[in-house]
Amino acid sequence: MPSELFTPLRLRDVEFRNRIFVSPMCQYSSEDGVPTDWHMVHLGSRAVGGAGMVMVEATAVTPEGRISPDDSGIWSDAHAEAFRPITRFIESQGAVPAIQLAHAGRKASTDAPWRGGKGLGPEARGWIPVGPGDKRFSPTNPAPQALTRADLEDVTRAFVDATRRARDAGFRVAELHCAHGYLLHEFLSPLVNDRSDEYGGSLDNRMRFPLEVVDAVRAEWPDELPLFVRISATDWVEGGWDAAQSIAFAQALAPRGVDLVDCSSGGAVPDAKVPAGPGYQTRFAADIRAQSSVATGAVGLITDPAQAETIVRTGQADAVLLARELLRDPYWPLQAARALHAEVPCPPQYARAWA
Repeated sequence: MPSELFTPLRLRDVEFRNRIFVSPMCQYSSEDGVPTDWHMVHLGSRAVGGAGMVMVEATAVTPEGRISPDDSGIWSDAHAEAFRPITRFIESQGAVPAIQLAHAGRKASTDAPWRGGKGLGPEARGWIPVGPGDKRFSPTNPAPQALTRADLEDVTRAFVDATRRARDAGFRVAELHCAHGYLLHEFLSPLVNDRSDEYGGSLDNRMRFPLEVVDAVRAEWPDELPLFVRISATDWVEGGWDAAQSIAFAQALAPRGVDLVDCSSGGAVPDAKVPAGPGYQTRFAADIRAQSSVATGAVGLITDPAQAETIVRTGQADAVLLARELLRDPYWPLQAARALHAEVPCPPQYARAWA
């Protein structure tokens, strides 16, 4: 029986050679938001390794939207220009270049994880973050400034400008980051959003700003190119954002021209108890796919070719997004193809290793 994992997927005018996507993973290796040689090698090797799509890490639409001072950004034309060689190489290897557009909100201005990940003040390369309100993420994070309505218009405009630059840089997929406790997720989650205006309170109000950003980005992004949205399908905390609200959000995203919902979880608050295990988030992708007219991606401890094949073959998701497994082995897709008896090309430079 032919492998479903290695069946092409078409969304709008973009065809992915297989259903294995590289999940966006922060590298904390940019210089003032500009990608470096590290990004060329890191992203390029995953394209060489056979992935169908290679997505750049959370890429900030404003300087203060970075998670750390060393994160990727696309708030200027110079940033877009720096990404062009990377997108060209990814595409030359048969993969689709993608970018995750992001704003870290109240979780911004932190150090790299290997340096402790604590909040950084303006005296230590940091800045004052922003959020729906003034509640800080944790005692070690800087207190954010609450965004005004005028500020929200500025943030939306920054997402639109970043979208245009992403297209100019050669990306063929754009993903909006509405997950992991960053700005757009902060508006969705009742654990974070305590606003009393039209952007807080009810589910419709909490969805309002993220949906405004989606509408603005979709209007700027070319009709022929797919738009993804990554969500945290649950906060894993009673009274927080949950699976039912995620389904409602996905149902609102589909008619707005969103082509795939990338289903992750958690990140809104630091004390959530996450029951991590193999494929622990896949059920969210399956439920959203079944109850909304939008494709889904499954992510989270997907490590085995048979596991990935089952997810796609049984209709739980349209694609799988791998992170840590592709850090361990950039050539996992080629290994998976061999395990699943799928005929896929490999770079001729490496062919003798796969004969």
